[in-house]
Amino acid sequence: MPQAQKKLADSIDSKLQIVMFPWLAFGHLIPFLSLSNELAKKGHRISFLLPKNAEIKLQNFNLYPNLITFHTLKIPHIHGLPYGAETTADVPRSLETLLATAMDELSDEIKSFLRNLKPHFVFFDFAHWVPEIATEIGGIKTLCYKIVCPATSAYSLVRSPEKSVFMASTAAEKVRPPPGYPSNTVVLHEHEAKLLEFLFQEYGKGVTIYERLSKGMTLCDAIALKTCREIEGTFGDYLATQFKKPVLYTGPVLPDPEKGPLEEHGLSNWLEKFEPGSVVFCAFGSQLILEKKQFQELVLGLELTGLPFLLVVKPPEGTKSVEEALPEGFKERVQEKGLILDCWVPQLKILTHKSVGCFVSHCGYGSMWESLALCDCQLVLLPSANDQTLSSRLMEQDLKVGVEVKKDENGWFSKESLCKAVKCVMDKDSQVGCLVKENHRKWKEVLSSPGFMSNYIDSFIQNLHELLVK
Repeated sequence: MPQAQKKLADSIDSKLQIVMFPWLAFGHLIPFLSLSNELAKKGHRISFLLPKNAEIKLQNFNLYPNLITFHTLKIPHIHGLPYGAETTADVPRSLETLLATAMDELSDEIKSFLRNLKPHFVFFDFAHWVPEIATEIGGIKTLCYKIVCPATSAYSLVRSPEKSVFMASTAAEKVRPPPGYPSNTVVLHEHEAKLLEFLFQEYGKGVTIYERLSKGMTLCDAIALKTCREIEGTFGDYLATQFKKPVLYTGPVLPDPEKGPLEEHGLSNWLEKFEPGSVVFCAFGSQLILEKKQFQELVLGLELTGLPFLLVVKPPEGTKSVEEALPEGFKERVQEKGLILDCWVPQLKILTHKSVGCFVSHCGYGSMWESLALCDCQLVLLPSANDQTLSSRLMEQDLKVGVEVKKDENGWFSKESLCKAVKCVMDKDSQVGCLVKENHRKWKEVLSSPGFMSNYIDSFIQNLHELLVK
């Protein structure tokens, strides 16, 4: 047996020691932990770095506590950051830059931890300095694990890093894809150019989001994507070419559907009142806060459909509760068939309930995969951020599994445009509705086929061993 093959065979027979260091946001911590569970299921050891409060909330999601060890980090206090703030859930979006500064100040502590542990790999995303630390210590490989749609990195990070050049560009120039970008449909429109401006905001002391993300991807040993080749492989290939390094696929790493009744907030009893497949479920994740006027268009649009609806949404800007922001007379008109909550709900359990027939989603990456692979609902897409918008274009234009709500040049949707999108997928005689339903069925069949997800994890682990012996 050639020496290289023997080294690989010996490596595959051994178990890996991996450190996970995700960005301090539950939307990043949870996908990193989901991947950790899959790797631990195969016997590999994980050291998971996270703040104390996050550890308390995520303990029940650690399915292999004998192999996944939580190591808590004391987040340094930065002037202007609320005392005790540890994750993005503790601060408004405007203060996230201070949280990034706090994370960066952990670099010496992380270096000491890695030097003592000497793991095979460190997985990171926002801590762009991790590869330099690993190189300094020696013998540690680094993986930049991307938990957003690969089109976002391909579209946003392969472009001029000069803020002055970007800001002086026209809207058409700003949204023009970089050379060689592999799609002419998964793109932003001219009026969405402002969605890219976040790249040049400071996110941590003296570093922009663009610099943070592109430097991490440039210096790491490999890029890992939370997706599968069948759906987003062209974007992975493009990233591999542009960043000149291996791109690995973990698969979507989806949760197992929860068993048991839907007991939270009396939802099961409420949903049971309605015909199978008739309820519109609308949810926008934990981060999005709508302006009051846009919130009112949302609820009026749901009313306009004439269908029963369940809306999970945070109180709009400038209000203390959802109820005070409702249009006059709205509550009385919809009380029989409209339910609005502003708290956490078990989204996947709701999506798989027999009464739910339509999901109006903000196209966060986790919601995208849950809706595509684990439920049979018709999909209406209502994105707001850059990455969500590109995910929405992938779903509507490439996969043809959903319908995006039309917006005006200011990025606003009307009650009429929301109602039209819902009716388009829910009306039984709609050609578009039949098309997206059939395409959704086909993709769900592929993604839920026996061995599909586990084969991705097996291949990913094989790729890790190959990286080790290079």
